[in-house]
Amino acid sequence: MLINFFQLLKSQGVPVSTKELLDLILALKNHLAFADMDEFYYLSRAVLVKDEKHYDRFDRSFALYFQQLENIDDIIDALIPEEWLRKEFEKTLSEEDKKKIQSLGGLEELIKAFKERMEEQKKRHQGGNKWIGTGGTSPFGHSGYNPEGIRIGGESRNKSAVKVWEKREFKNLDDDVELGTRNIKVALRRLRQFARTGASEELDLNDTIRSTANNAGLLDIKMVPERHNAVKVLLFFDVGGSMDFYIKNCEELFSAARSEFKHMEYFYFHNFIYESLWDDNQRRRDQRTDLNDILHKYGSDYKVIIVGDASMSPYEISYPGGSIEHWNEEAGEAYFKRLTAVYDKVVWLNPVAEKSWRYTQTIAYCQQLVEGHMYPLTVNGLERAMRYLSA
Repeated sequence: MLINFFQLLKSQGVPVSTKELLDLILALKNHLAFADMDEFYYLSRAVLVKDEKHYDRFDRSFALYFQQLENIDDIIDALIPEEWLRKEFEKTLSEEDKKKIQSLGGLEELIKAFKERMEEQKKRHQGGNKWIGTGGTSPFGHSGYNPEGIRIGGESRNKSAVKVWEKREFKNLDDDVELGTRNIKVALRRLRQFARTGASEELDLNDTIRSTANNAGLLDIKMVPERHNAVKVLLFFDVGGSMDFYIKNCEELFSAARSEFKHMEYFYFHNFIYESLWDDNQRRRDQRTDLNDILHKYGSDYKVIIVGDASMSPYEISYPGGSIEHWNEEAGEAYFKRLTAVYDKVVWLNPVAEKSWRYTQTIAYCQQLVEGHMYPLTVNGLERAMRYLSA
């Protein structure tokens, strides 16, 4: 059973290895999950999935595989070997419980009766002593009581169910579907270069132990400066116009970047980068920063991230006066080349779906200007961009 599940995960793009499969088998042998679909789901996900971006693929594979098991016999046969199940009951059930189980003719009869009542019952049932439902004393359902019961959904009150059978629902979480500040932070962490700077405020445990031992056991506390991400980042955001559709994504990226990078500066532009930018959209008419000042103030060790849909008229890039807001003395391409001449690592994050890029001429134009380093604004795209910037 586990081998088939393992092969399905691989076919769905979840990078699982034989070692992880063996780890899961060992965990099951040590009873880390037993007779509980929830426990098996979380255990198998923890062992087999090493990156959060694959959670959605795992969930879909899990649902696909276990929905193919049509009845409770299939689930028991798939997850719980009969010999193991019986040994577990012998180990955990009291003599009184075993006698009560026998009141229905044993586990096999209990499961058989459960399936028969599932076929008979066509609607929800509350209370009573026969039908599957909530409350009551039927051996099936939840929030009621019967010593030889099987819980169906809900939350157990008496903790005496023989088998838990619940419908599973999964939330999508994929590297091309769900963005979110948390997922962005995970992707941005690929761009890290730690250094210790500032005052000595963090305990150096290893040095403290070593110094205390050398001092005949007299406590000698050692402190070190706190570690910070030393990477320097320049962020340029396209705002207004068609970018209004992507405000939420840009806000999430901005929030995540501010928490991840200690050395981060940001500026705004509209459609394309020209001779000046701004850091306050409310005052962009009268408080702008010259591009040349930015290039001189922030050294070549900064990594540049441009965020925009790159969707505009080609004239806005290739001709003087092409800007739709003001007269630019030189073509936008000329200003952009000054930027790339100073900074070695420049990436462009595009919120437009990558499959649609070929329909917009200026997207290909901007791709060319960043030497192909344009990436979609998804977790997968961010990881690829961060991998390039950190190389």
